[in-house]
Amino acid sequence: MDKLTFFTDYLSASLRLSVPLAFAALGGLFSERSGVLNIALEGMLLSGAFASAAGAVLTGNVWGGMLLAITVGGIVGLLHAYLCVTLRVDQLVSGLAINLTAAGLTSFWSRILFNSGQAQQLPGIQAIGIPGLQNIPIVGSLLFNQDPLIYLLFLLVPFITYLLFRTSLGLSLRAVGEYPRAADTAGVSVTLVRYTAVIISGCMAGLGGAYLALVHVKFFAEGMSAGKGFIALAALIFGRWHPVSTAFACLLFGATEALQLRIQAFNLNIPYQFLVMLPYVIALLALIGLAGKSTPPAALGIPYIPESREQ
Repeated sequence: MDKLTFFTDYLSASLRLSVPLAFAALGGLFSERSGVLNIALEGMLLSGAFASAAGAVLTGNVWGGMLLAITVGGIVGLLHAYLCVTLRVDQLVSGLAINLTAAGLTSFWSRILFNSGQAQQLPGIQAIGIPGLQNIPIVGSLLFNQDPLIYLLFLLVPFITYLLFRTSLGLSLRAVGEYPRAADTAGVSVTLVRYTAVIISGCMAGLGGAYLALVHVKFFAEGMSAGKGFIALAALIFGRWHPVSTAFACLLFGATEALQLRIQAFNLNIPYQFLVMLPYVIALLALIGLAGKSTPPAALGIPYIPESREQ
């Protein structure tokens, strides 16, 4: 394999590995910008992966699986919103509980539905090349010969950026996350905004799980999210809760994972366990480097109590 081909394949792999992270992180962006801490991204990703596999198997249609993944992700988001916004459960505890529940339920139902606990050869989503552009060296295969979900992600990043910083809806979302009492006084429903944001977060994370199962590996295995939800959360912090920076942070972590896979293929005398740790080590180093520099939304993790005068 020549160097150009190797480099092109590496960039393509980096992009593919960053896609589920990006969907989850951008979903988490909505939730956390509204003031709801979303540790549950891992459970949402895993639930979406299982739902997409189950939907694809039961309907025989990959888009049926995709729709079910978005629906289930939204339901998990609704549960998280109910616990955090209505019941005012500790948001960290709620997220961890959802992660553990999702791991248990997906393992249980996958063993019932798929017998071995692993779906074999799911119908996948094929790449769609853009004529005239897909043949451009390096850039063509990287940007113009991809599956529809990657094209969707390319559109979502600028759209979410515009929505957050150029529209009244984005202003309301950021106001609720920064100072909910002022937003409430201005007539913005803090409860409605937070519910909507967390449900959107679940839908997008579910879509990331669907990409993982239907596009990336084309099967479902127990625990296949493998900490990607936590890396997405790290990317969100590393990106300072901004859509563009968060997307680039996801790309960095995807490139790191692609690198460790290629190092393993070289059969170097390095224990593979150390290589598998590499993306998580990079995530930790990134967060350590941002210690004290990255400022989260002021009301993040703080339940809003309308009767209270204190925030």
